[in-house]
Amino acid sequence: MMQLHPKVIDLSLGRMSRILRALGNPEQRIPPSVLIAGTNGKGSTLAMIRAGLEGAGKTVHTYTSPHLARFHERITVSGQIIGEQELTEILAECEVANEGRPITYFEITTAAAFLAFSRAEADYTLLEVGLGGRLDATNMVVPRVSVITPVSADHQAFLGDTVAQIAGEKAGILKSGVPAVIAPQVPEAEGVILAAAERRGAPLSLAGRDWQIWEEHGRVAFQDERGLLDLPLPRLIGAHQVTNAGTALATLRLLDEGDPERALTEAVWPARLQRLKRGPLIDMAGPAELWLDGGHNPAAGHALAEAVTRLSPRPLHLVCGMLKTKDVRGYLTPLARVAESLHAVTIPGETATLQAEQTAAFAREAGFTEVRTALGVERAVADIVAADPSARVLICGSLYLAGTVLRQNG
Repeated sequence: MMQLHPKVIDLSLGRMSRILRALGNPEQRIPPSVLIAGTNGKGSTLAMIRAGLEGAGKTVHTYTSPHLARFHERITVSGQIIGEQELTEILAECEVANEGRPITYFEITTAAAFLAFSRAEADYTLLEVGLGGRLDATNMVVPRVSVITPVSADHQAFLGDTVAQIAGEKAGILKSGVPAVIAPQVPEAEGVILAAAERRGAPLSLAGRDWQIWEEHGRVAFQDERGLLDLPLPRLIGAHQVTNAGTALATLRLLDEGDPERALTEAVWPARLQRLKRGPLIDMAGPAELWLDGGHNPAAGHALAEAVTRLSPRPLHLVCGMLKTKDVRGYLTPLARVAESLHAVTIPGETATLQAEQTAAFAREAGFTEVRTALGVERAVADIVAADPSARVLICGSLYLAGTVLRQNG
């Protein structure tokens, strides 16, 4: 697929409309769906909604992106990662339907996901928007519930220079008569989303107005018009995951389905402050801790910096690789306040990667005083552990770097 179609961003719904018509409009035959847009927290929120639904005995399809270790992760059918033969056959069917016409990699693989979901039984389909919302390939469905997680600056080249413009693109998933859950937003984003919902006649379940969630005495409390829930802290680490938990719980309330406690305690989402526990890097690290996170924008940097302060005290050292398209200084500035050093690496196999020397320069501008470059993650980890065997090593900066690590370590 990557040879046949460009892995580029070209936001439009025209090509999706065409191929879906050629396939018999499978998006109209999938189980009731939840469509999730936003800048940060989409995947974690989806994982919690899924855990809540499955915890109540429901069967769920999911579509997420990007993948980490292998493409198949993007598509789970009735709770199982799609099999090689089924994926191959469905992609081939989409190729025939496309008839050699222009289409992007994300568009044709999204069409394949819709086709797979339309042919298998499930109670719900959970769809993560790829980029933006209004013109994203996933926005061909009329969902049971729309969800917008926190909106902040990212992908400005495609979505707009301001948070308000970006919020307008995210709000493009709102549809007449379809209820929507809106996570806590900065004022400029919230105003745009509220105005879009009013124009389109989309009823809202709005954080701070219709529901709220807070941490108290080592647990979380969720409150809406239906009452108060007293629940364990989310399995996923960080204050931002409490926010994501609230968004997931509000969605389950609208669906009138799911197990709230399991939504929080059984959700799994790789490369979101994930502790690595096996693989060559672990063998090399000895008593040091290895953690992995794929966040890559300023909001993610702030959330990650807050989350690591909740871990037990250890000296924190970063191994960081990032893409050219990201606000590297904005991402690293909050992390410079909590980490003792940064080793910059080049992400292998990614044409859009920053070279290690460029990332190192941004790190110094962000406030890191001890900055080095390394030929790869393994070399960086080895150097850190040799200098400080009790280190906590956090590999971060990109989902693409995270995928490279996970293919060999978990």
